[in-house]
Amino acid sequence: MLVGEELLNKARSLSNRPEDDIARGCGYVGPSGRLLKKSFYRALVEAKAEAQGWQLPRSTTNSGGGGSRGRQAEFRTRVHGNGNLLIGHAYTRRLGLEPGQEFRIELNRDSGSISLSPLDESAMESTPDQVQPFSESQASDMAGVE
Repeated sequence: MLVGEELLNKARSLSNRPEDDIARGCGYVGPSGRLLKKSFYRALVEAKAEAQGWQLPRSTTNSGGGGSRGRQAEFRTRVHGNGNLLIGHAYTRRLGLEPGQEFRIELNRDSGSISLSPLDESAMESTPDQVQPFSESQASDMAGVE
């Protein structure tokens, strides 16, 4: 990935091309082939600031050592337009859950809460205040599958 004056020169030479082509031409492509636009734009701003003799605030530069930590867990979610409720990797990782693990979904009408319990013999017994999960036939009727 080009930085500094090299980046500015290459970006100028490709200025008649689409932005994605400029970023790609400057080497801002991840190992999976995904374009790293945020890194490209940040490097452009830093290179331009350096060329102009400007001092950028420390939080906007990569040299600060802090870097971006990505999305942080907010302990909030919402029901998506398709009706799905996504928990997310940040939460499953915190609980040490692994792909393929199975859980029983328990709905509590009184509190409006949803609980997940690991599937095992004792988890198949339910308490009276919980809504029973759909049977396979009820689930396929709900989905419109015969």
